[in-house]
Amino acid sequence: MKHRLVLAALMGGWVSASSSILAQPAPSPGAPAPTLPAGAVGPAETARSVHAAPDSLADLAARLLPAVVNISISATLKPGEDEDDDEGPDASPDDGPQVPQFPPGSPMEKFFHDYMNRSPSPSEPPRKMQALGSGFIISPDGYIVTNNHVIKDADKVSVTLQDGTVLPAKIIGRDSRTDLGVIKIESKTPFPTVQFGDSDKARVGDRVLAIGNPFGLSGTVTSGIVSSRGRDINHGLYDDYIQTDASINRGNSGGPLFNLDGQVIGINTAIYSSSGGSIGIGFAIPANDARGVIEQLRRDGHVSRGWIGVRVQNVTHEIADSIGLKPEKGAMLAGVDPKGPAAAAKLQTGDVIISLDGKPIDGHALPRLVAEITPGTSTRFGIWRKGKTLDVTLVVKASPEAPDMPPTDAKAKGPSKLALADLGVTFSAINDETRSKYNLSDSQRGVVVTDITRDGPADTRGLQAGDVVTEVQQVGVNSPDALSKELTRARQQKKHTVLLLVQGQDGLRWVPLPLSGE
Repeated sequence: MKHRLVLAALMGGWVSASSSILAQPAPSPGAPAPTLPAGAVGPAETARSVHAAPDSLADLAARLLPAVVNISISATLKPGEDEDDDEGPDASPDDGPQVPQFPPGSPMEKFFHDYMNRSPSPSEPPRKMQALGSGFIISPDGYIVTNNHVIKDADKVSVTLQDGTVLPAKIIGRDSRTDLGVIKIESKTPFPTVQFGDSDKARVGDRVLAIGNPFGLSGTVTSGIVSSRGRDINHGLYDDYIQTDASINRGNSGGPLFNLDGQVIGINTAIYSSSGGSIGIGFAIPANDARGVIEQLRRDGHVSRGWIGVRVQNVTHEIADSIGLKPEKGAMLAGVDPKGPAAAAKLQTGDVIISLDGKPIDGHALPRLVAEITPGTSTRFGIWRKGKTLDVTLVVKASPEAPDMPPTDAKAKGPSKLALADLGVTFSAINDETRSKYNLSDSQRGVVVTDITRDGPADTRGLQAGDVVTEVQQVGVNSPDALSKELTRARQQKKHTVLLLVQGQDGLRWVPLPLSGE
């Protein structure tokens, strides 16, 4: 039977009316306990001798449940879009509904064939979709962590607390590369919270607890163990998942995976399944990998990643043997971007990066660790080249990939344009007109450059019409009014230049713009 990776969000229409929930029979209360030979140690005693496990998880669950929330989103699907798009990379048409068997040539056969193979017309009206997921509150003022795939297409997000209270939520930021998102709810009273733990300390065999909203069944608690660490499920460059057998199903996405101290050590994200239901193989993003991303999303609304401009692969036994590298370790360069920091530092295809700031490295971990480095940081790499080792220091740059920007606040007020004659530039809000004119994506956020004065300060710094400014002095801006406020703040601080993060045709770049107009 074909298995597939399933992102565990529960989308509208995924659960049929015929779905059922089956309870496994428990042993009879009056059944006698198995007899052991004299002096033998039972399984429970063996476990207690290694690590005293609680007889019940009820107290722990009661303490954690108030901080775990159910997330409901409504979204609009355009013609041709499929609400099952985020089932995972292993999904295939064969996993979908099958045409019933009817006599060849019968009217019913033709009806079902036409229905199942119907292509949506571009003129069809958009469809509404509902989806459910999970999340957990990390601060008393209402910041909530969830998965990006739960909220990415949302027109509206609402959160249901453990006591049944329903609150509207605002998307603060999201990141598709790590599949993490942050939303926020408001209240006059502080919210209950849970804290992150050290996921690096989680060992294979440690007991864990998962809480979430599987199939819309709120406040569901399941338990299991850490089944494995460092799993690469081919979901992205930064795969480093915790595998668990704690039951995770659709709707658990974004929910927490706890250790027995009640600390979040993972964010439940995906399952490996043949049917979409749990078979005891679930995956969670480690807390230590997620913590830095979540902090950036809370602060900036998006993630800025480090980049050195290389393509790497892990050094296998065969590769190490062929190039004479002992022991086998490191990340072998399969390509070097001519415009990247690695090229500027004279790194070459075939070099092997064996350490980062003195710590051993491999091809699997390198992209993730480099991405965590703040752009502009000088970083030391240990390089193995044709039998010799050398240290290379290079300055990590910002990734040229456009970040996932938070949605523009529809209630934001202010002018749609900001003309700065002294700087020779005009900024405009991103709307349907500017998206069409400058071919901007639906997810692009920021302020677009719409006019440049030739030989003016902005022109000499390389700004051009169609560029999008996403940050001013490392503060996200989504409107001309927000950009104007940051420029005013910089002038009040008597700064001579401001640093703009600009998304252009060649990717992201930092542009220092003089405030004096010179």
